[in-house]
Order: sequence, then C-alpha cells, then structure tokens
Amino acid sequence: MGVLKLDIASSYSSPLLLFLSFPLSPLPNTLLSQASLTHSLNFTFCCQIEVRRRGRSGSSKISCSANAGQLNETGLVVKEKSVSVILLAGGKGKRMGASMPKQYLPLLGQPIALYSFYTFSRMSAVKEIVVVCDPSYKDIFEDAKENIHIDVKFTLPGKERQDSVYSGLQAVDLNSELVCIHDSARPLVSTGDIEQVLKDGQLNGAAVLGVPVKATIKEANSESFVVRTLDRKTLWEMQTPQVIKPELLRKGFELVNRECLEVTDDVSIVEHLKHPVFITEGSYTNIKVAELSTLIVFKVYYMHDSPSHYPDDLLLAERILNLNSGEK
Repeated sequence: MGVLKLDIASSYSSPLLLFLSFPLSPLPNTLLSQASLTHSLNFTFCCQIEVRRRGRSGSSKISCSANAGQLNETGLVVKEKSVSVILLAGGKGKRMGASMPKQYLPLLGQPIALYSFYTFSRMSAVKEIVVVCDPSYKDIFEDAKENIHIDVKFTLPGKERQDSVYSGLQAVDLNSELVCIHDSARPLVSTGDIEQVLKDGQLNGAAVLGVPVKATIKEANSESFVVRTLDRKTLWEMQTPQVIKPELLRKGFELVNRECLEVTDDVSIVEHLKHPVFITEGSYTNIKVAELSTLIVFKVYYMHDSPSHYPDDLLLAERILNLNSGEK
C-alpha cells in the first residue's frame, strides 16, 4: 500500500488532527517550507495528520500515513457495511447535576448524543447503529433517522454499563464482523480515529482508543499516604470507541456473567479471557461532556480575556463539532 509520510518540526503542545481529501489540499506555507514528503501509489481516500509530542519536552512530530483504517500493508480491509455500532445513551448523567442526562443536553443547537451518531452514520464501514437508550429519549434518534441511510435499532439500557452493552449486543446483526462500542457523551470523536481503531480491532480482535496520561499518578494506601509514583510512560487513559469482534465479546460476556464479574469498560470483558487488547492512540480532544463543559468555560474566559490567544484545542473542538453536526 502506498504511504504518504510527513515530518514537521512543530511548536504545538497538543494533538491536532487534519483530514485531507485527495487530491491533496495545499498545506499552509509555514508547514510546506519545513515539509519532507515521500509517497507512492494506491492511496486510500483520506489521510490523517496528527501532532504527537516527542518525549516530555513539548516539541512535536507530525506523522502522516495513508488511511490505515481501511487498508494496511497486509491487505487487511475493514469492509463496507461490516461494523455494528453500539451507541450507549442510557446514562443518567447524575454527576453533571442537570435536569436531563448529559448526553441529551443541547450543544450548539443539537443534542450532544447526535454528534457521534451522525459521525458513525456517514462511515461506509458502518451497517447499523444500535442505540441503547431510555424510551423517553428515543424520539431524538428517530427524528435524526431522516438524515441518514443506515439501519437504526433500539434496546433498553441496563443497571450498569456492562448490562447496557450486553443489551445492545443482543440486537447486533449476526453477520457483522466488528462491534464498535461508543459513549454518546463523547461528541468530538473523529472519523480518522474511528477508522484507525476499527482497523486495529480487525487485526487484533480487540482495540480501544486511548491517550497517554499527562498527569502525575500516585498510588496511595488505605490511609491516604503515597505508596509510589507510577511511571506515566506505561499509563494510558481509555476512551471510546472500543472495538471487539462479536464472537470474542459474546464469549467474554459468558465468562463475566457466569462468574458475576464487574467491569468498568468494554475491553475489560475481553481481558478476562486473557485475550490481548491493542491500544490505538487517539486524540485528547475526544473528551466526555463533563470535560467539554470545562472546555466551554475556558472558551468564554479566553475569548473575553484575549481573542488573539484563543487556544488551539478550543478551535479544534469547535471545528470537529461542526463536522460532526447533522447539518450538511
């Protein structure tokens, strides 16, 4: 498969995603002046440019490759209409203190849950979206169905997250090759990250989006005294989507249900089978609603204080929200 590589010295301190359609759109002059491009034939339809930090120094390296989410060097393809998405939208959102679950709060004129709903609906690999939600909020997705062209199913949420995932799994098409589980309270997930984690899930059986931990993490004892400081180089914060082959997920649920195990994320179900789970490096902008509310507060502060110093992360978040909106 052809690969387009781009190495650029950058001063950005946070991840940045740009999605380009071929023929390749012109890059900013400031980037082109520093760019070194090598390429060969057989590109897929889009590429991802991601700013990654180099070590802890704050300097960055941009790497770009032809979209591995559809095809990799071994010829592995995530087929069209082969993925069933389980969209978890049944949470109560108690921590937000709002009058309705956080995933249904309006954001720029649209319920938060619909941003990722529309993102998945436009992907060629997705054949169906199984929405796990309370019946009282079903109409939000029913109304949105007019704007999409894939199957939408509904199941009831369970008491715990794993119960909701199991409920959604029961409605998944038996011919699906991958199950992609996503928290609807993460509206900023990008198409590029989804495509990459789908590819990694297809290749490894299970994959999850994650980002390296930035904060210092300390382990404490029962009396709140520090036991040790954990090495951040080995720590990752998990996100969604989490992608698992359906037969593996069903086998994992058999074990979890049989032994009455509790899990806090979806790939943990597979971990109990001793099956390896691959971490696909995602984006720090793929945040949950509680974090998004903080982001909006920062936006108001920065725009009032100095619009010229508006942070790159906030600009990027706005752009992704606009891209993920159901409006054409």
